[in-house]
Amino acid sequence: MVVRACGPRPRTLDISRVLEDCPDRYVEDGITPDDCKIGAGERRAAARSGGISVTPSPGYQAVTRFAPSPTGYMHMGHAYAALCVYNWARLTGGRFLLRIEDIDRTRCRREYEDAILDDLEWLGLHWDGPVLRQSERLDHYTDALARLKALGVTYPCFCTRKEIAAEIAAAGNAPHGPDGPLYPGTCRDLGPGAEGREGAAIRFDCARAARIVGRLTFKDWRLGDFDVDPCLFGDAVVARRDIGTSYHLACVVDDAAQGVTMVTRGEDLLPSTHLQRVLQALLGLPRLEYRHHGLVKDENGRRLAKRNGVATIRDLRAQGMHPEDVLALARARAEGAGSGLSMEGFSPWARHRPPQT
Repeated sequence: MVVRACGPRPRTLDISRVLEDCPDRYVEDGITPDDCKIGAGERRAAARSGGISVTPSPGYQAVTRFAPSPTGYMHMGHAYAALCVYNWARLTGGRFLLRIEDIDRTRCRREYEDAILDDLEWLGLHWDGPVLRQSERLDHYTDALARLKALGVTYPCFCTRKEIAAEIAAAGNAPHGPDGPLYPGTCRDLGPGAEGREGAAIRFDCARAARIVGRLTFKDWRLGDFDVDPCLFGDAVVARRDIGTSYHLACVVDDAAQGVTMVTRGEDLLPSTHLQRVLQALLGLPRLEYRHHGLVKDENGRRLAKRNGVATIRDLRAQGMHPEDVLALARARAEGAGSGLSMEGFSPWARHRPPQT
């Protein structure tokens, strides 16, 4: 399929036909979901994991969610992620939910949220039901945190980032997790008197939690089965001192509240699943299934990121791209397909030039 970024408009792409690995390929007219077969990448993953199935069983209807943070405008990485979530819901006859993760008041802006909603509509990725906003659910996170405290798996932490960095440097060879050096546990044994002091973040005592939950696993439909490591992130922060919650805690609470059954997101978030599975078990929340897809990358193989000034969906729209063009280009970048397409000419600084193919 030739994707054109300018000139005559190509035939309209039926997004519901862009299936399975979001996808391994475009599914041409006349091909049904039942005709979609497992892609080469998933066959390799299946071989490594002893065999997995990516074909939903009859009657299976997934409830999925796309959960962006309104800290900037959407780019093609977000578009691809949303497409993956949307397709899994539509493939199974399920529901595609939208959640706005706006708990960080210092970075989230309403104009970005409005742009996200507008871009999703433009892409044809229409969500089911009302939009859930985390900023309107802080009481629910407070209740969940209280339950964790009652289990004895949290403690207050008064350390600043500078103090933590200094202690890690002094240790010389600190253990590392997905986000860097692990917290050294400075405040873990402060005692009951520390609970009443103000200005504390709340950390997760992963060792205590591990003893409570025992062995946990989770299934990834693309990558296979995993044993959970409760201490992969060490004693992570489950409630920031400025907002009273965290990404991980709010995420598991809201997934349960929305009735989500399948979490489809980028493979950069695979490590987060370990901590989130532990929180689910401690809070008595439903066990979910997961599918971590590949990431959209630039010409240098780097993951697209807001901080790197990548072209946004708004930029691409202004340059004359059509929704199906954006989704096709995002797919090609995520899968490393040899499509001959280039993002060059679609940068925010190149609006005066016609897009290049």
